Amino acid sequence: MQIKKYLLKCLHRLQKGPGYTYKELLVWYCDNTNTHGPKRIICEGPKKKAMWFVLTLLFTSLVCWQWGVFIRTYLSWEVSVSLSIGFKAMDFPAVTICNTSPFQYSKVKHLLKDLDELMEAVLERILGPELSHVNATRALNLTIWNYMPLVFINEQNPHHPVVLDLFEDNYNGSASSSPAPGRTCSAQGCKVAMRLCSHNGTTCNFRNFSSATQAVTEWYTLQATNIFAQVPKQELVAMGYPAEQLILACLFGAEPCNYRNFTPIFHPDYGNCYIFNWGMREKALPSANPGAEFGLKLILDMGQEDYVPFLTSTAGARLMLHEQMSYPFIKEEGIFAMSGMETSIGVLVDRLERKGEPYSQCTVNGSDVPIRNLYSDYNTTYSIQACIRSCFQDHMIHNCSCGHYLYPLPRGEKYCNNQEFPDWAYCYSALRMSLAQRETCIDVCKESCNDTQYKMTISMAVWPSEASEDWIFHVLSQERDQSTNITLNRKGIIKLNIYFQEYNYRTIEESAANNIVWLLSNLGGQFGFWMGGSVLCLIEFGEIIIDFVWITIIRLVALAKSLRQRRAQACYDGPPPTVAELVEAHTNFGFQPDTATQGPDAGPHPHEQTPPIPGTPPPNYDSLRLQPLDVIESDNEGDAI
Repeated sequence: MQIKKYLLKCLHRLQKGPGYTYKELLVWYCDNTNTHGPKRIICEGPKKKAMWFVLTLLFTSLVCWQWGVFIRTYLSWEVSVSLSIGFKAMDFPAVTICNTSPFQYSKVKHLLKDLDELMEAVLERILGPELSHVNATRALNLTIWNYMPLVFINEQNPHHPVVLDLFEDNYNGSASSSPAPGRTCSAQGCKVAMRLCSHNGTTCNFRNFSSATQAVTEWYTLQATNIFAQVPKQELVAMGYPAEQLILACLFGAEPCNYRNFTPIFHPDYGNCYIFNWGMREKALPSANPGAEFGLKLILDMGQEDYVPFLTSTAGARLMLHEQMSYPFIKEEGIFAMSGMETSIGVLVDRLERKGEPYSQCTVNGSDVPIRNLYSDYNTTYSIQACIRSCFQDHMIHNCSCGHYLYPLPRGEKYCNNQEFPDWAYCYSALRMSLAQRETCIDVCKESCNDTQYKMTISMAVWPSEASEDWIFHVLSQERDQSTNITLNRKGIIKLNIYFQEYNYRTIEESAANNIVWLLSNLGGQFGFWMGGSVLCLIEFGEIIIDFVWITIIRLVALAKSLRQRRAQACYDGPPPTVAELVEAHTNFGFQPDTATQGPDAGPHPHEQTPPIPGTPPPNYDSLRLQPLDVIESDNEGDAI
């Protein structure tokens, strides 16, 4: 019962409204507000009223403009960067070491036999244009050649370039659509290009190169990719360099180590790679002190004499420093170590801590990136490099119906090869050069919010020296091959020293340049400076806005009721019944109202209008006592309910 009475009071209060008109409300606000300016508008004379009105309006506009500037600056989500230096015992980074040659030539020679013979013929054709000599010396297997041949492009006439196949007198594929019989070309007078076709040769394009070296290297790599993509991974691992042959000596600080302390991983570009201090579920190996004597020392044998001649043109080791649980993208982020040299690498650690949404588009673990991470099978953490390569492989499968050999393959898909996917090279080349594809992957992939970078200072010296190389090579040959003869030489030997250069680390941290405290202080400062206001003044202004809305709603409701009553009155010809008639008609069902006196000229059956019988009772006035006395109470203002 109490709740009902309370609700009735609230309803009556809402129907009553604030009790002011618009003018009274404005006068009350100007007279009672704590903001400077409005009081002077109603208290001064006409001229000063106008002056204070203009000043108040001007300063109000300035405050609103400044507020807009500060709010827009805050919503731009700018960050500030702070740099701090810390000193503590640090975890030694993971070290990935690869040979620049992915395979031993003695083990893959049978797979590359036809391709190598074709490569030798191509080089002979480029170096000597006598085609008959090439055809007479060997019978070539042109099956793989026909998928992506090399051609000469004679551009002596830029408007009508002529395309010539390396193994034919001429090739009917010139841009002028007319062959040039008897015409020959050499690398000196023509450019070497690679012809890539699709749809059974109906659609072709040419990849031009500024040097024949680049052309033949790219061509051989694509052909070798086609061959290795059809070989099982276990066989590829067996054809690479084993750890016991690559790693001759190992020392971490004062503790000896060997190849068993390295985790093997197969990299399509570099074959068998070996990682020290990687993928450990327990705590990573710490470094006791800075300096070379507390770091990692390695002696490696690259076995340069067994390199694949046309696949690898660089001799040495490829190495990379990275976090323990991150995948090594050694081709993009690694460095080379030269054979016959001692390479010392001093390491400095930078830790990056980025702000997340909405300040930057970074991700904590990659779960909010709509790209399937193909490197997650290695139990590694998310990185933008993994995302970009997974994105490219996804586009490769979608556009070319097969995956590229250099990237992990999703389940149920196949690697590209000439037999099953003869158009893959054309598709791969177009996708690789597509700017839209790169922009799509860059837009989708996000940087990691927390990252560790290792800055390296590299120095080199000849090792071993001429005075000591004899006994060093004797000892190393005895340890590896149990031979009294020297089986190693300077062309393949490398010594590495990896250590912390300083025993400190730098933390580069992003923080919000404009936080909520900055925003509120600037908003309040501008409001107080220009108008002498505070938070209470804003509450007063909010109150008057609410009252304005309240009065407007009540007036609109009253206007709607008035319009509805006018429509109802328009339905009757005569005047509406009085209140007394309505009450009598409601209490006395035999009551008939008096009708107008008929004139003398009225007809025998005059038309009489009977007022409608009301279907609702009259209003419950207090004076009629139509409800119990205990219900009738007055509100706080003395109005009857």
